[in-house]
Amino acid sequence: MMLHLSTRSPKHFNSTAARCTSASHSICCNPRSRREPSLARPKIHLTEAMLRHASDNLLANAADGKFLMDSHFAKESGLAPRQVFRNLPPSQLYELALAFEPGTHITSTGALATLSGEKMGRSPKDKRIVRDPETEKDLWWGPYSPNYVMDDRTFLTNRERAIDYLNTLDRIYVVDAFVNWDLASRLKIRVVTSRAYHALFMHNMLIRPTTEELESFGEPDFVIYNAGAFPANKYTNFMTSQTSIDLSLKHKEMVILGTMYAGEMKKGVFTLMHYLMPMQGKLSLHSGCNVGPAGDVTLFFGLSGTGKTTLSADPKRPLIGDDEHVWCDTGVFNIEGGCYAKCIGLKRETEPEIWNAIRFGTVLENVDYDPATRLVDYDSQRLTENTRASYPIEYISNARIPCVGGHPKNVILLACDAFGVLPPVSRLTLEQAMYHFISGYTAKVAGTEVGVKEPTATFSACFGSAFLMLHPYKYATMLADKMSSHGTHAWLVNTGWTGGKYGVGKRISLKHTRAIIDAIHSGELEKAEYVSTPIFGLQVPTAVTGVPSEILSPENVWSEKNDFASTLNHLGHMFVKNFQCFSDGDSFVGAEMAARILTGGPSPLPEEVVAKTGFGAITVAVRHPVQA
Repeated sequence: MMLHLSTRSPKHFNSTAARCTSASHSICCNPRSRREPSLARPKIHLTEAMLRHASDNLLANAADGKFLMDSHFAKESGLAPRQVFRNLPPSQLYELALAFEPGTHITSTGALATLSGEKMGRSPKDKRIVRDPETEKDLWWGPYSPNYVMDDRTFLTNRERAIDYLNTLDRIYVVDAFVNWDLASRLKIRVVTSRAYHALFMHNMLIRPTTEELESFGEPDFVIYNAGAFPANKYTNFMTSQTSIDLSLKHKEMVILGTMYAGEMKKGVFTLMHYLMPMQGKLSLHSGCNVGPAGDVTLFFGLSGTGKTTLSADPKRPLIGDDEHVWCDTGVFNIEGGCYAKCIGLKRETEPEIWNAIRFGTVLENVDYDPATRLVDYDSQRLTENTRASYPIEYISNARIPCVGGHPKNVILLACDAFGVLPPVSRLTLEQAMYHFISGYTAKVAGTEVGVKEPTATFSACFGSAFLMLHPYKYATMLADKMSSHGTHAWLVNTGWTGGKYGVGKRISLKHTRAIIDAIHSGELEKAEYVSTPIFGLQVPTAVTGVPSEILSPENVWSEKNDFASTLNHLGHMFVKNFQCFSDGDSFVGAEMAARILTGGPSPLPEEVVAKTGFGAITVAVRHPVQA
């Protein structure tokens, strides 16, 4: 639907802003005025004429702009756009993106390939949370928190800058849609943006309203002003660059300046849910989720490269969602209406569900493709390694619609341990589940720099530290409470290396990892016999169907046992050091719970002792059987 609103003179920009606005037309692709004499350009390319004809058809479908102008958000912010396109279908958003956004093309499978400009990933250090008296006591602040502070005045300054920019444009796009598949938790989100690509992206990622729901949409619960084509003023208080992503709980608004990367909108909504849901006793989670034939739900947690997307996309188990979920009193539900999958290295053979989802309606961000055939090269990193596909969840053939499920039976924490010392699978106690959930561990393999041979440990609290609003201890204790209430089992699954660290050992076979996941789902591992490991005290099964028993205990396949001992012990020290970031947790959950969480962590020995004694040092505490 396109709305033609009465124009209002935009507020005056300073000379710098005026120059930026003019420059931004190269991004927004301000079209040649239709009042310009046709003789000015006697030879008009057929494609250009067709695109202009398509936009003319859209302009003819004017509608009442009352829905926007009556909103208290518009009245308070001063939003008064010249022309608004509301909830357009993908076909019309394609036409507008192709007409007005350079670098946009249709790929051989019908997806819309777009460019996000200079920023091709999120800018976490430019994200700001407004500190206000009503919410500041609940939020996690401090040197290790992802919540960089901003005051209310600066937020309003940035909002005015964004609104002034949007008001100068020939057209803006509005997407009114929902988050949360649980109707009792549903919220109305309004996105106001300058690019058709952004509108299509959020059309895919949010839960799309029916015609009736859109007609009765009313006042939104939260508004995103995406003026990412316009820079922030880096000399404004709390700014460190020309990029700023600002979230105000008080105003229920988010402002984006200086980045056109669409993922900022998706993760901005997720950040909001990380506050609103826990405050209602509902646990927001950065996880994948699927459900078995018997209704048994599994949550998958894991950082990039751990196999979360691959393992949660199981053809035998319908997908509830790939990234963002909430665990409430009635079970779990997906926050989103779409998927945002990494494309680098994508192959039909290994990830057929994602491959087949890339078709008409899908947004492909920053991918490389053949300019003649429009075939996408998913192995190319010419523009970025962070190539992405955004598509509605209905594009996944075995998606569960509505995206809801019962209480999880299993919680699987995935780690790609490039040090090669963690078992392929371990059963976790509640305390260990909290500790490893808070740690959010994986390890990145060595890069291409000459002389760099060691893996690098990566920790991200709750497997998504950039989006947390509360202290990690709060999310972890909620997870433990829900697991305890519903008899949920927790597992740590290593998809990384075995027989040695990266460069010495080899990657654990995907076939073996899938066999482990199948054994978890079948209930086989609930009945297995277990032994405990040194340093981390993990419970390891002695046998798993389809998995060689010798690899279940990592030291068995290390040729140098002393190297194994020192590497395992060193990893334990890295976990302990990382946990110092959360030393203020007792002020959020109490001293008793904070102490309980710490009991779930490793107990590394002094490194000089292990260096002197070797493997014998860690086996002083004899491995002993654990009752299942």
